[in-house]
Order: sequence, then structure tokens, then C-alpha cells
Amino acid sequence: MNEMSIEKLASELLTVDRDRLWNSLMEQGRIGETEKGGLNRLALTDLDRQVRELFIRWCTEAGCEVSVDQIGNIFARRAGRDNSLPPVMTGSHIDTQPTGGKFDGCFGVMSGLEAIRRLNDLKIETIAPIEVVVWTNEEGSRFPPCMMGSGVFTGQFDLDSTLAVCDSEGVSVGQALQSIGFAGERPVTGHRASAYYEAHIEQGPVLEDEQKTIGVVIGALGQKWFDLRITGVEAHAGPTPMNLRHDAGLAAAHIMLFVNQLALDHAPHGRGTVGCLELFPGSRNVIPGQVDLSIDLRHLEAEVLETMVQALKTEISRIEQQFGVSTELKPTADFAPLAFAPECVAAVRGASESLGYSHLDIVSGAGHDAIFLAEIAPAGMIFVPCEGGISHNEMERADADDLAAGASVLLNALLASAGRGA
Repeated sequence: MNEMSIEKLASELLTVDRDRLWNSLMEQGRIGETEKGGLNRLALTDLDRQVRELFIRWCTEAGCEVSVDQIGNIFARRAGRDNSLPPVMTGSHIDTQPTGGKFDGCFGVMSGLEAIRRLNDLKIETIAPIEVVVWTNEEGSRFPPCMMGSGVFTGQFDLDSTLAVCDSEGVSVGQALQSIGFAGERPVTGHRASAYYEAHIEQGPVLEDEQKTIGVVIGALGQKWFDLRITGVEAHAGPTPMNLRHDAGLAAAHIMLFVNQLALDHAPHGRGTVGCLELFPGSRNVIPGQVDLSIDLRHLEAEVLETMVQALKTEISRIEQQFGVSTELKPTADFAPLAFAPECVAAVRGASESLGYSHLDIVSGAGHDAIFLAEIAPAGMIFVPCEGGISHNEMERADADDLAAGASVLLNALLASAGRGA
């Protein structure tokens, strides 16, 4: 091979096929497309079945061996020179929120497929196999909890208990898997991986604000979720003097303000959100006697996150005294802060630099399947910008060049971890 051919091959290796990646994203995005251009493709529905079958067809055409495990996760494996080695894995999810976009999760799956297609184009053999995975029900919109498939795969969730979880219509996960034909036979645990990478839109505004193409994800915020019930006394809004009320709604308002300030006091990695709020009896001329609300606290450092939790509990006790109410605080989720594997972070950063893409070390504020995979293998993530930082929204947008850049970084990171044959 002459010098010009070697240079051409190296140049081709570094980047994916931008248009093919975009076209794949747009084609899968027609399944469950909404009038506003987003996606409504809940987990284990018929629309989910359709996009799963499309993915499997594409992977089979790319020469992959496809298998499905008992929770419905799909594994598409491109053989390596030594198939006794654990695979280098990449993937994400293709289920969406009820008013979701075309890139959340889907980009990670399609960029993994594009990486395999590009290796095929260039006839590049890897030493270890590469596996692209579609994780079941990452969103948790139809069946709680979120990140279900990767959680069962990594042993975070029990298979039988998860299969028994029901949606609002009383349909269980197991029944839904059977109905769409994706109750696989492959065991859900015991599958080794040498590394795991996940490409994703940022779902936040930092990269766009900093005008960077690649987010080198160094870790993920720890999360502690709670449900809080505040019980006061419902009473007539007219005859009841302000100083004699036991207003659960007013108590809830103070808690909401406190949660917001708590996060601001622990910047830059503090987060505090009240996302759900329900007042009883919900009548305009009745003082609320009961309020149910959710509380979501996040931080990168475990000690700081625990400090935030203790401050919340102290404030709730104070609120009880001030407003004459009682409270019940129930934990609903607990994810420890995560630092991704240094070797995977280095592979992502190195690929970004070699390709000449502007990049920024960044922390993930959202939950991703990579967080569970990091429990069993070295893991890393690649972020690309999304317009306005908007996600979980039909207006979710991403630039084709940015997506191709992220997929190209993924391709090189996979190759670095899997090893290139002669």
C-alpha cells in the first residue's frame, strides 16, 4: 500500500458517514412520529416492536449476530479476531417519553450501528468483538423504574420482580414483552464486557453555551429522590383567619423555595427540583389539607449530597412547627455519584483531540444506562450539543455535523478499546 493510500485509509477511519447516520436517525424517527416532529414511542408497545425490528434488520445486514435477553435487551455483535474475549459494548435506548424527541437515546444506538457499518466499509477487523445494545425501557415512562433493562442486566434489579411490574392499565412487563415478541431466552446476567461507551445528546445547555462540539463525560451526579406528603387541615378559605390555618399548600410552597435555594447554595453541581405537586381537595375556596410532592436532589460529591439531604430534613421539621402540619418523607431512588473509568474518559478525550473537535470535560446531570454499566465494566460517555439544551420534548433538535462528530469519537474509542487487527 503506497503512502497516499495509507493516508487516505487513516483519514477515512477517523470519521463516520454523516449522511448515513442522519438518514438512519430520520428513518427510525418516523416510527411513532408526532405532529410536532417528535416521538411518542413508549416501551414495549407495538411502535417499540417496529423500531426494534428495524434495528435488528439493519444489524443483520451489517453482519451482526443478534440475540435478545429475558428482559428484552437486544445485543448485536460484530465478531472480532478473538471472540473468546469479552466484547466492547456501546448502546442506549429507543423508547421515548410520551412527548419525546428523535435523538434522546436513539442517537446512542444509531451511532453504535454506524460505527459498525464504518468498520465494515473500511474492512477493519478488531481483536475483541464489538456489541451494540438496545436497553429496554430506559425512560420508565410506561413501566417504573427507569433504566430497567440495564438495571436487570447489571443485577441492580431482580428479573422476576421487574417482569411483574405493571403499567397504568394493569399490563405487566412480562406480558408486554410476550405481546411484542421480545421475551428473549438469553440470560440477563453473567455477560461480561471489557468496556462500555454511550453516545448521547447532552440534554442540557452547557456545550452549546460554551460552543464546544464534544462533551467528555467524566462522571454523573448522585441522585436522591423523595416523595413528601404534607398533612394539614382543609377548611373554608373565607371564614378561617390566616393565623389559625394549617395550610399544607403554604407549607409545600416554602419547601419548594427551600429546595431551589439548597441547590443554589451548593453550586455548581447542586440540583434541586420539585417536579410533581398535587393538592387535596383541589378546590379554589378550600385551604389545602394535604399536599403530595416529589423532591429530586443531585450533586457530584456524595458527602455534599448527604449534607443537602440532612438540610432538607431539618427544614421539613421546622416547617411542621411553623405551619402546624405533619409530614411523611419517603425515599424513592438513590443513585450514588459516579466517576467514569479513567481509561474510557481518556479514550474519548484522545479521540476528540485527534479528530480536532473542540471539547469540554462535563458532568452528566441525568441518569443513563452507562451509570449501571459502570458497575460491571469500565465505562465512559460522549455528549454532543442539543439545541437550547432541550430534551424530553418534541422540539428536541441536534445538528447533523455534531452528531457525526460524536459518532466519530465513539468509533475511535471503540477501536481503541477493542484493538485493531493487522
